[in-house]
Amino acid sequence: MSDRLIIFDTTLRDGEQSPGASMNLPEKLEIAHALKELGVDIIEAGFPIASPGDFEAVQAIARQVEGPTICGLARCNAADIDRAWEAVRDAAKPRIHVFLATSAIHREFKLKMAKEEIVRRAVEGVKRAKDYCEDVEFSPEDAARTELDFLAEVVEKVVEAGATTVNIPDTVGYAVPEQYAAAIRHLRSTVRGIDKIVLSVHCHNDLGLAVANSLAALKEGARQVECTINGLGERAGNCALEEVVMAVKTRGDYFGLETTINTRRLHPTSRLVSRITGIQVQRNKAIVGRNAFAHEAGIHQDGILKERTTYEIMRPEDVGFTSTELVLGKHSGRHALRERVQALGFHLNDEQLQRVFEGFKALADRKKEIYDADIEALAEAEINSGPALWTLESFHTSAGTGTIPAAAVCLKHNDGRKLQEAACGDGPIDAVFQTIERITGIDVELRDYRVRSVSTGEDAQGEAQVEVRYQGKTLHGRGVSTDIIEASALAFLQVINRIALRQQNGVGSDADTKMATVPT
Repeated sequence: MSDRLIIFDTTLRDGEQSPGASMNLPEKLEIAHALKELGVDIIEAGFPIASPGDFEAVQAIARQVEGPTICGLARCNAADIDRAWEAVRDAAKPRIHVFLATSAIHREFKLKMAKEEIVRRAVEGVKRAKDYCEDVEFSPEDAARTELDFLAEVVEKVVEAGATTVNIPDTVGYAVPEQYAAAIRHLRSTVRGIDKIVLSVHCHNDLGLAVANSLAALKEGARQVECTINGLGERAGNCALEEVVMAVKTRGDYFGLETTINTRRLHPTSRLVSRITGIQVQRNKAIVGRNAFAHEAGIHQDGILKERTTYEIMRPEDVGFTSTELVLGKHSGRHALRERVQALGFHLNDEQLQRVFEGFKALADRKKEIYDADIEALAEAEINSGPALWTLESFHTSAGTGTIPAAAVCLKHNDGRKLQEAACGDGPIDAVFQTIERITGIDVELRDYRVRSVSTGEDAQGEAQVEVRYQGKTLHGRGVSTDIIEASALAFLQVINRIALRQQNGVGSDADTKMATVPT
């Protein structure tokens, strides 16, 4: 049996289904490039038939990201499969992933199909995908709650039909390790032709067992793990890529498996996904959390100073943790900045780099020291900015004890007009938000607002993140500045621009509802 573990990343598909984690095309492309640099084998780029935006994103990733296999998801029907092929056909290594539920509860209440119909539809779906693409994956949705004999029958039939990978999803996170491992063992011992395909696992984390179940399956012969950065995904999320990869690497003596993952990119990729989705990583998150390599207890500190391995089973640098270091100053040139931006994992064209360079020079005049985190913030702001109908020209706020907080804001429209308004609020930031709404005529419901320091020192840049609801959709905005009120205004204006652009183009908000939900 192969000792090679295939890493199938579904951050852009299942991860994006996490409430509030919708991403636009530039954000998806940036994450896809980061996943390539991380070394994943397969990128599930989306569910092409779900929406025009999903199709466009999968197609763009297939055309622009070389190296990994690019996969599109489809239900077992002709329209889905045809659409998936159209999206991935330009990839150097395309894959179509078809799925159909098999458990008794799904057969009775969702599909209203008999077992015979399930088998027939699964086989037809695989064969149709196979007509387009040599690399075909099949998933029996809710496999962990499917009768083992029927599950084995379905798997055997799709293998005969030409599936090259068969995935066994624990769709609702119901399994426990011993039971899930037994299901994999049963399939490997009873299904004819199982040795000719790759057996895959896709575990959800509803009981906090996604990684444990995935690892248990690997011991029984599964050789592909479907996972997401930071464990993103529906409800409680999916198997966390960084956790399963480091478990296999750290316990090579037990698993005897290898991956192609560049583990030093785990922490940078985690931060990128967190910032783009607006979903923060908990401090004590395994592998990539801020506390993952922190030691406060005196006994632990003493042990670490004497011998690191007394309390650390991994080195921080092996997963990409590094100290923030001064790298550039106000006299640095474009070439030095380009080299540093590329080293930090960003892909900018010449126009984007020029705008980052201008922002860098302006920042260098305001800050004594420029850190990696400052440059990351500038690059991320440029990538996530997108086209804008409105730009912030100037603002003024007043607040204090015994006074009514107020703001005056000037915005510039892309047609050249400059509009000014003023408003009062509960505080200076609320006043700025209300003034922007008054100028643009777009009223949103602010659901969440967070501020944090990007780097260190008294002159550190501040990062503001906002989450708003507009017409039932959730949108995120992010802004950075040494002035936290300005950062907040930029974050709020980012979501206003997304709404305004969609209105101008005659469609809904940036977080369009998908046409179909996919709990696989």
